[in-house]
Amino acid sequence: MGLLTFSAGIWTLSSALSAASTQNDPVTLTLQDLSHFKDPGKSWQIAGDVRADITKDQIIVPSSGLGVLVNNPSKKNQGTDLFTTAEFGDVEVELDFLTPKSGNSGIYLQGRYEVQIADSWNADQITSASNGGIYNLTPPRVNASKAPGLWQNLKIAFRAPRFDNSGKKTENARLLRVELNGVIIQENVELFGPTPGAISTQEIAKAPIRIQGDHGAVAFRNIRFSDLNADRYAINRGNANDPILVEAPAITVLRSFLNLDDQVKVVHAVSVGSPQDVHYSYDMDHGNIVQVWRGKFLNATPMWDGRGNGTSVPMGAVQRFGKPVLSVAKLSDESATWPADTSGTQFRQKGYRVDVNGNPTFNYLMYGTKIEDVTEVRSDAKGINRTVSAENSDGFYFLLARSSKIEDTGKGTYLIGDKAYYLEVSDIKNNKAFIRDNNGQKELVAPLNGKISYSILF
Repeated sequence: MGLLTFSAGIWTLSSALSAASTQNDPVTLTLQDLSHFKDPGKSWQIAGDVRADITKDQIIVPSSGLGVLVNNPSKKNQGTDLFTTAEFGDVEVELDFLTPKSGNSGIYLQGRYEVQIADSWNADQITSASNGGIYNLTPPRVNASKAPGLWQNLKIAFRAPRFDNSGKKTENARLLRVELNGVIIQENVELFGPTPGAISTQEIAKAPIRIQGDHGAVAFRNIRFSDLNADRYAINRGNANDPILVEAPAITVLRSFLNLDDQVKVVHAVSVGSPQDVHYSYDMDHGNIVQVWRGKFLNATPMWDGRGNGTSVPMGAVQRFGKPVLSVAKLSDESATWPADTSGTQFRQKGYRVDVNGNPTFNYLMYGTKIEDVTEVRSDAKGINRTVSAENSDGFYFLLARSSKIEDTGKGTYLIGDKAYYLEVSDIKNNKAFIRDNNGQKELVAPLNGKISYSILF
């Protein structure tokens, strides 16, 4: 089903979907203007994109264009809540949101039951007021939040309260599932009544969705609604085998296969878990990190259950870095093409050693030069720090990132992809990174002057 433009009056999801060729096709708000919402306050606007500084509280900077819904309160234009013109009963909601540092908002199903939106990236304690919490009721199972200024994905499956013919409530509302950045953080939560801040304590069968706007700046895009398919969220209470889960109470190293995007399999992967619940996977065939994630460590059920297939699966909000490529290459000059594989590089993997804390340092040879590669989880749990060094680095370059978009935000900090993660280069005087084009992709490259260190914040 294509994009839907609302008309005046009350719109219902069921009536819109009845015209769709396939049941449960999502209805996407076009966000060309504010006509999807009732009497929007002056703090709300439509933009083409937004920027939020990772270090500055409550600041969002919009840019011209269409497709992004922005709440940007000021002293002159106080923030107000936003209500859809559409009314909803059972519904599935999906959207992307972006908060600034210390950002706070929420999605109120029927204007009454709040799923919290908040900057919980560096929270010391997770509560019902944290990102993805059901306010004043249940905290998220795990902190799957991204950093402020990055786009995050939220999915909500809501079952409205039930009433008999006399209007008496017979069943409480339920949040069948809430997913944050691909991680299930709430499941089958019974809502015994409206949460604090509801527009009314009286529960009804259908009502608008409310977006909280009086707590500060926030941005949304790709807002979609579809009819609830409750069977999709049925909890399996059968006699299925218990999953084989690997925890990381200390630095934990596990070798396995990994299935990445685009049907790419890493067959010599080493995943490293940490007690800070920030983890990464290393591809020993290319000497590179292929993914990082925040949450629990690994589900090894596919690897060890029955005959197994050797594959482990991250249990958290995963950030992948595309098809595996070499981190280090020897180039004739800054514009030379990055090698597609290890052919001609004399690449030889030499394994890894662990320090007294269990943290691995990976070693390999390229062009006869020994290279050491060590990654550590930051003590503040904001991401990872990586240092790569070479004994003889003459003519060597380091590929920091490859993506469809790379933006230099100043002082050695870069925004990678569609606001997917930050990359901070240390010692920018000696590690002068530059952005270049390569077949429609952007590459962030730096000369490997003996050693390079950088951080990935996500």
